[in-house]
Amino acid sequence: MKLIKTIDAEGTVLCHDITQIIKGVTKDAVFRKGHVVTKEDIPVLLSVGKDQLYVWEKEEGMLHENDAAEILCAMCLNDHMERSQAKEGKIELTAACDGLLKVHKKGLLAVNSFGQMMIASRHGNFAVKKKDKLAGTRIIPLVIEEEKMEAARRSAMEATGGAPILELKPFVHKKVGIVTTGNEVFYGRIKDTFTPVIEGKLGEFDAKVIDHVTWNDDDQKVTASILSMIDKGADVVICTGGMSVDPDDKTPLAIKNTGARIVSYGAPVLPGAMFLLAYYKVEKAGEEPRTVVIMGLPGCVMYAKRTIFDLVLPRVMAEDEVTKEDLAALGEGGLCLNCPVCTFPNCGFGKG
Repeated sequence: MKLIKTIDAEGTVLCHDITQIIKGVTKDAVFRKGHVVTKEDIPVLLSVGKDQLYVWEKEEGMLHENDAAEILCAMCLNDHMERSQAKEGKIELTAACDGLLKVHKKGLLAVNSFGQMMIASRHGNFAVKKKDKLAGTRIIPLVIEEEKMEAARRSAMEATGGAPILELKPFVHKKVGIVTTGNEVFYGRIKDTFTPVIEGKLGEFDAKVIDHVTWNDDDQKVTASILSMIDKGADVVICTGGMSVDPDDKTPLAIKNTGARIVSYGAPVLPGAMFLLAYYKVEKAGEEPRTVVIMGLPGCVMYAKRTIFDLVLPRVMAEDEVTKEDLAALGEGGLCLNCPVCTFPNCGFGKG
């Protein structure tokens, strides 16, 4: 690649796109990479501010921006993703289905720490829809050392264990059981307004409610109902209410008495601090072992627009196990600001 005066460019081959930007009218290439410049093109090139041009002159060991973008794209591309063609050294990845985006942060950091190259992605652990943008890749200069791109690739693969930096986990059909608790609801003193909220949020995913019961503050009945729903094939059991430290609130005890593995009772998220997450292993003769997710939801889920439930539910629906460390990491970004107009997930809530 060499730099020449535009007035002397007739017959040369452009090594990058020439873009014209007119605010509110257009932002596109007037000439593409590989175009052979004609005498008539020169006034057009000058009109878009190109007094000098880089023309193609292949140099050993150097990569053009489009070729380098292909390497960055390959580091990220995974199943259930679609990619664009390289344009002006940039490639974009989009979702081929609804699912949960996972981002390997160390792999991403490894690439972006090299300089002269970049991968920009959405936040991981959030739901995306089919056709949503996931990431964009490009190098900063027009050409870059092939050796540097290979070093970045090795560094990223070392950080990820050889896996792509991005992963899209499709949502899985789930059968859900709901256990509503509380004397006030059971005895008809107040209307159950909690269950419709849960059903609404489940409606955003491929989920079907197969059972729903309401009990008073009797932990033995709640325990029995959870186990009964699991026997009926529930993949997820959600218990609403009874999650505080009041003497009458016995839902955490009821979940514990199922024998489930408690991941955490409590999360550094507001709203949602009194959240409980557990996993119950089902092993029956002649059947494949399976794991049922049990969640205890505090009352805030009923009235707050977005809570801990909105951060965990997409991961549950994509069969992405949530660990105690994952919940602890939600502390940074775990404060909902209760904005007058909720823009979740396009806000900082749940993003550390």
